[in-house]
Amino acid sequence: MLSGIQDPETWVALLSLCAMEIVLGIDNVVFISILTAKLPADKRDGVGRLGLLLALVMRIGLLFTISFLMGLTKPLFTLPLANVAISGKSLILLVGGLFLMAKSTNEIYSKVERDEEGEHGPGGKAVSVGLVVAQILALDIVFSLDSVITAVGMIPPEQMWVMVTAVMVSVGVMLLFAKPISSFVLEHPSVKLLALAFLLLIGVMLIAEGMGQKIPKGYIYFAMAFSLGVELLNMRFRGKRRKKSAPSAAGPSAAG
Repeated sequence: MLSGIQDPETWVALLSLCAMEIVLGIDNVVFISILTAKLPADKRDGVGRLGLLLALVMRIGLLFTISFLMGLTKPLFTLPLANVAISGKSLILLVGGLFLMAKSTNEIYSKVERDEEGEHGPGGKAVSVGLVVAQILALDIVFSLDSVITAVGMIPPEQMWVMVTAVMVSVGVMLLFAKPISSFVLEHPSVKLLALAFLLLIGVMLIAEGMGQKIPKGYIYFAMAFSLGVELLNMRFRGKRRKKSAPSAAGPSAAG
């Protein structure tokens, strides 16, 4: 029998955990959509779904290694100048944050300075599927580690089914909305730049957490939501201006 299934608090915890996993998974969806953008169009959806399924396997696998996860939180050494204890989790967050910052910075440079999409077609420079999957897998480990350790702290070990259910529900929601989010990001260059800036911000946050500086995620997600709201207003304003300028531009030619 599933432990605590008749306890209302268990269901409240399940809903809270599902919401948290879905919010944390948004980063994963955005990053996967940017990584797969350089693949041929007919391979993007398949590799994106594979990335999310890898995230599902990764998170469920980590859930069943609770003792290992708890071991990652034990200090390995202390940085003498900063007086910061570094654990296995800290090292993973530091490496993941540096990778995310480097990748985001390179993508922003490519978009702004080299304009790879303009030179090489909508898919940009061709990259191998294996390389993209390897990068997705590397970031899955970082994102999964953070969310799974949070889940382990919220739910007792005997209620493992709650954590597994929350992970499966969140990945199911991500699979459902991955394609619309990916299409929206890729079709609007300004949104893609904004998404890259978000990932750069998340990379900084991971490095800060790896150094023992806890940053409330609510601040990060509020800043992201506010920036996205402003950009959506800008997109609507630009759309209205194009509609207004279209008849006036067509007028003289029609008259001639």
